[in-house]
Amino acid sequence: MTDNRLHKVAGSLQQMGFEPVLIGRLLSESQPVIRSYRTHRMKLIFRKGPLFYMEYNLRLFLHLLRSDYSVMAANDLDTLPANYLASRIRHKPLIYDSHEYFTEVPELIGRPIVRAIWKSLEKLLVPKVNAAYTVCDSIAGVYRDLYGVDFKVIRNLPVYSKEEITPAEQQPETDRPKIILYQGALNLGRGVESAIRAMQYLEGAELWLAGDGDLTVQLKELVTELKLEPKVKFLGRLPLDELSKVTRQTSLGISLEEDLGLNYRFALPNKLFDYIQAGVPVLVSNLPEMKRIVDQYQIGMIADTHQRKDLAEIMKMALFDEEKISIWKQNLPKAARELCWENEEIILRRIYFPYL
Repeated sequence: MTDNRLHKVAGSLQQMGFEPVLIGRLLSESQPVIRSYRTHRMKLIFRKGPLFYMEYNLRLFLHLLRSDYSVMAANDLDTLPANYLASRIRHKPLIYDSHEYFTEVPELIGRPIVRAIWKSLEKLLVPKVNAAYTVCDSIAGVYRDLYGVDFKVIRNLPVYSKEEITPAEQQPETDRPKIILYQGALNLGRGVESAIRAMQYLEGAELWLAGDGDLTVQLKELVTELKLEPKVKFLGRLPLDELSKVTRQTSLGISLEEDLGLNYRFALPNKLFDYIQAGVPVLVSNLPEMKRIVDQYQIGMIADTHQRKDLAEIMKMALFDEEKISIWKQNLPKAARELCWENEEIILRRIYFPYL
């Protein structure tokens, strides 16, 4: 329900003349959601595991069956069964937005039976959708080859920020540490542990972690164990406005996903583009989609390793090589103008326009 991609899609559809309804679940800790479009939140018994997916799809199916929606849009594979059944019974078009390479997520690697079930559902249902799009060229290419479906690409880019970076927002040229920012989930495969370990060998810098996740407690224990409390700050989840302000104060944004299966190999994380919109140079893993962006626009560095000492050296160069930083800063405004939601929205409009 709070997914920023869904919010942007719903807003774009509303501008087109649709009356979107965003459907999600209601948890005990869920915050109120105030949007310009309708929302529907379901309170479920189960929170995770097979029973959760079964209950969610059953409740979603019943809701869609009783609805008067003219188009149904499934976001990711775990919502596709309910949408498919309801769309066929009610003879409505079905559009599929795959936010990731679902059957290659780390949580399914090493769970062959569960993964096989999802792959079977994907093979059965994806070829039957009316239109489909996903988040990057690599994943779109895989789906086209597997299922013969013309997947379009709509990257999860931020809305263009017309805000200029003011001198007050820049990191002052003093003895204060430079700030390295990671924003996003503190989960397996995000490279956060490697970044923390690298801080043992990097002076004149702090690592700020803006987010929460499955590994939060474990990572905090690691920071304590390595005695890095002065150099690693846990900011927790921040409201979008506050996160944007924090990002603009930093010297380097990192996105160090590990190559844990095809889903991460083809990763094109939101945070990369948030850094770009804020005018912040980036350091990314040597994975094809992220590497393509950094190479094309020359806005940062690519890390070929997650080894802590080597990574610390790469971070040091990205933070203190003034010649490189000057080039990146010159290129970032162009990247921000081109890598924005307004440009992706053009493709979205083409997909939905026939159903308006």
